[in-house]
Amino acid sequence: MESSSSSPQTPQSDPLEAFPQRSLEPGDIAVLVLYFIFVLAVGLWSTVKTKRDTVKGYFLAGADMVWWPVGASLFASNVGSGHFVGLAGSGAATGISVTAYELSGLFLVLMLAWIFLPIYIAGQVTTMPEYLRKRFGGNRIPIILAVLYLFIYIFTKISVDMYAGAIFIQQSLHLDLYMAIVGLLAITALYTIAGFAAIGGMEGLKEKYFLALASNRSENSSCGLPREDAFHIFRDPLTSDLPWPGIIFGMSIPSLWYWCTDQVIVQRSLAAKNMSHAKGGSLMAAYLKVLPLFIMVFPGMVSRVLFPDQVACADPETCLKVCSNPSGCSDIAYPKLVLELLPTGLRGLMMAVMVAALMSSLTSIFNSASTIFTMDLWNYIRPRASEKELMIVGRAFVLLLVLVSIAWIPVVQASQGGQLFIYIQSISSYLQPPVAVVFIMGCFWKRTNEKGAFSGLILGLLLGLIRMVLDFVYVQPRCDQPDDRPSVVKDIHYLYFSMILSAVTLITVSTVSWFTEPPSKEMVSRLTWFTRHDPIVQKEQVPPATPLPLTISQNGTPEASVTNIQLEIVQENISQCHSCDTTPKRSKVVRAILWLCGMDSSGKEPPSKAEPVIVSLEENPLVKTLLDINLIICISCSIFLWGYFA
Repeated sequence: MESSSSSPQTPQSDPLEAFPQRSLEPGDIAVLVLYFIFVLAVGLWSTVKTKRDTVKGYFLAGADMVWWPVGASLFASNVGSGHFVGLAGSGAATGISVTAYELSGLFLVLMLAWIFLPIYIAGQVTTMPEYLRKRFGGNRIPIILAVLYLFIYIFTKISVDMYAGAIFIQQSLHLDLYMAIVGLLAITALYTIAGFAAIGGMEGLKEKYFLALASNRSENSSCGLPREDAFHIFRDPLTSDLPWPGIIFGMSIPSLWYWCTDQVIVQRSLAAKNMSHAKGGSLMAAYLKVLPLFIMVFPGMVSRVLFPDQVACADPETCLKVCSNPSGCSDIAYPKLVLELLPTGLRGLMMAVMVAALMSSLTSIFNSASTIFTMDLWNYIRPRASEKELMIVGRAFVLLLVLVSIAWIPVVQASQGGQLFIYIQSISSYLQPPVAVVFIMGCFWKRTNEKGAFSGLILGLLLGLIRMVLDFVYVQPRCDQPDDRPSVVKDIHYLYFSMILSAVTLITVSTVSWFTEPPSKEMVSRLTWFTRHDPIVQKEQVPPATPLPLTISQNGTPEASVTNIQLEIVQENISQCHSCDTTPKRSKVVRAILWLCGMDSSGKEPPSKAEPVIVSLEENPLVKTLLDINLIICISCSIFLWGYFA
């Protein structure tokens, strides 16, 4: 009887099937429905609670975030579906070396709060292109940066998160890839503990990881073999996948761009109610950055041990059958582990939290992208745009971002040998170093001027774009194929290219700035680390509010700006009167739609620009001391982890 009862189960599961043919049980569906009802309720509550019909309310979360939502928001904005799928996939393919990105981020999120944020607050800025406009003057650098940020969001954030979420749901429910762009995250403790228990803990993982080979692997080929240095972060400088000089120097610059100058991250900190809460949020995010090693990378390695035929497949035809990607199936490591180990009923909860991670990451990116587009590009095109127009344009632009990102997903799928996380980091290494260098020079060298920054930025971006295009043209060959790519692509690791790009940009910015006129005092005061405590001397003091007509008649130079002020005031009054006349005539349907979109004009507040939330660098001495002590403890823990796993 035992043999007869077990025999029907054998043909039911194909050994090459990445996931069993499971459908959601009624309990799973009930959990999903309850989750979406909860999300809708929270969304409607926040709609009523937050003034979304103002630029400040929509873009800076209403101006009163305390430290723990700031920290949670920083971590959630950083760790999306791309991290869960990408980090676990790279852990399965190459070991723990990708953890270096997370541990590097730990230092840099602290650098944001203690070094860069005081400069942004002193300069009273709300977007990063706005900082560059104040620091260097003119419009060409902020506009180039705004466009570049939007491209980076599409290439490395939105499309990646959508694709990673699609991998999980496509493989678990056997849906079409483009029907499956919806969610990602996990019941961390359950699957991690269950996975480690199945292989005998950490010692069992270290032993069995090197034995996790696909059964259909060719014996005379090195394809599919685990790396000998899989449990080391620092690796050979010439032959490894992540050379240690690149980790220390080449990785730091793109990471600094992400954590200290990226609108998505900085905007979370700028929404804090004061400087101490911003620092507390960064500390919380820094402690949380330790988790990815244990909840993403190690589980990915465990998945390879438990399911080598699927996760570690080395034959292109087999990989195509398993995960529809001939480059490799390491990216299915995380969803494979979770779906195999979780019992029925918890899969619904699993999918609900996965959707939560994707939604959290995408909404942060959409909010920041719409901020940049409306505040820095649309305001430049239409400087007198009304507040309602800015709200509509911001929301419409999000829809455009989604469409372009979906169109980019096939490129993500085919890149970097099937390793999603490596794709993200390679693109970052080609586009982000020039921007990071410009910010560093602007914040810490008062002599840096607009001509130097523009020259270095353009040269660096041209070199980075050339290398990125070459990467897409000359795709990395599979393990069993010869590598005929040009030497600049084949022999120069992307982290080394990041170092070269940073050096070229730094030399260009320094040289051009030194041999051209220095920036004016107005462009330096309160906009660098060394001048952040300068007395506030704002432009508002130049055109006084009372004698506006006299200023117009006496001076020709400020005439245009003062006339603009008058026109804006008149236009503001006209628009207010017009809205007062027309509001009662709107139908209930129109008013409901406007309220749902956050554009209910019933409030009496005049339109306002997105003024910075934190207006002072002052801190309570006791709180400041406690934060500094916590900073030292956090850095010490990070150094220990670096040393232990290096």
